[in-house]
Amino acid sequence: MKRTFPLWLGLLAFSLLPALAQSPSAPTGKIHGHVTNPVGTNTTAGTVSLSNDDGHTDKYSFPLDANGDYKGEASPGTYMVIFRAPETPKDKMVDSFPSVKILVGQDILQDFDMSRKEYIDKLDPEQKKQLDELKTKNAAAMKANEVIKTLNADIKAAAQDLKDVDSAAAAAAQQLGASASKADLDAKTAEIKTAKYADAETIMLKDTGLRPGESVLWAQLGQAQKGLKKYDEAGASFKKVLDLEAQSKKPNLQAQGAADEGLGEIAARQGKIDDANAAYDAAAKVNPPQAPMYLKNEAVIFFQAAQTNGDAKIITAQVAAAEKAIASSTDPKNPNLALLYYLKGQGLISAPGGVTEDPKTHKLIPPAGSIEAFQTYLELAPTGQFSTDVKGILAGFNTTVDTTYSNKPKKGK
Repeated sequence: MKRTFPLWLGLLAFSLLPALAQSPSAPTGKIHGHVTNPVGTNTTAGTVSLSNDDGHTDKYSFPLDANGDYKGEASPGTYMVIFRAPETPKDKMVDSFPSVKILVGQDILQDFDMSRKEYIDKLDPEQKKQLDELKTKNAAAMKANEVIKTLNADIKAAAQDLKDVDSAAAAAAQQLGASASKADLDAKTAEIKTAKYADAETIMLKDTGLRPGESVLWAQLGQAQKGLKKYDEAGASFKKVLDLEAQSKKPNLQAQGAADEGLGEIAARQGKIDDANAAYDAAAKVNPPQAPMYLKNEAVIFFQAAQTNGDAKIITAQVAAAEKAIASSTDPKNPNLALLYYLKGQGLISAPGGVTEDPKTHKLIPPAGSIEAFQTYLELAPTGQFSTDVKGILAGFNTTVDTTYSNKPKKGK
């Protein structure tokens, strides 16, 4: 089944606007450099200016780029090179270097390293105190960013594990070869799935310990635990997602939808039909763009649960879920709905008392709506996964196959 998790965490970042540079006249020399703030990180906003009257006026100005670098051209001469931040008054400067010579045809390097001892020593006690506080905050932010980078890498790895589960059967077939028996293929498929779920669980258990307040991590953990059939643990993880999102000022609707859907699947597999319906409905309500996917998955999960225990109530729930998912689509003949029409028809004929027998002719009588559902399935997916089964079912009821999906007779015949 398709599930989406757009689950990346955002890094702490800052952005500022550059200033404009003036165009020099020939002949010229060049100057370039890098600006580092007192904390020791790149300064990404402000201007570097060249002045030949001790900073009273600027003859040339060059903006900093996103890396804290600047470059420009100027007429040859001896200048004071000045750095100003965006908020620095024109008659003030943050840092400067006197007597820098610009030579024709040469590119002069002049960096501004405001973390240098000479610069720090000129600060007054209050400025030094503020700088120490800023360094402490910056170190904490950098540490947090490194953790976030690690978490994002882990999320990507866990998401790939969960994605690989869907291709486990193909991987098993490739590993065992064409001569492998169905039993061996099934066993290898289950082995691959278990390994992938377990790997994702290990990663997310570590990460939820590092950042217990991140709902996306709990959502990934719940998916892995659910795949391992650790339903109690998975349920607790999904509920943690919902608790965190209820307190969030910027709720992650996809995380909430995934948690509600996960709780719905757990309830469905445990035969708790009302709880399952409520959870899937909650997922569809909280994240409307993904509602068709949630409701389709609901019908599939009830179908799988019905195959396991054949409970009449679950079969009825399967039909209702399929009908609900079909109704949620704006196009009832969308090819993506083919599976839902099959699940509806299959549920109707599988339910106890669904198929009856005419006492006079002893012919089988299909339940209302089943034939139409199967016909629509064939119309939408004439060569689909269940097309052979559906044609056999229709033949068993002596129902003519609709020509809207079969090859029509050629003209003249």
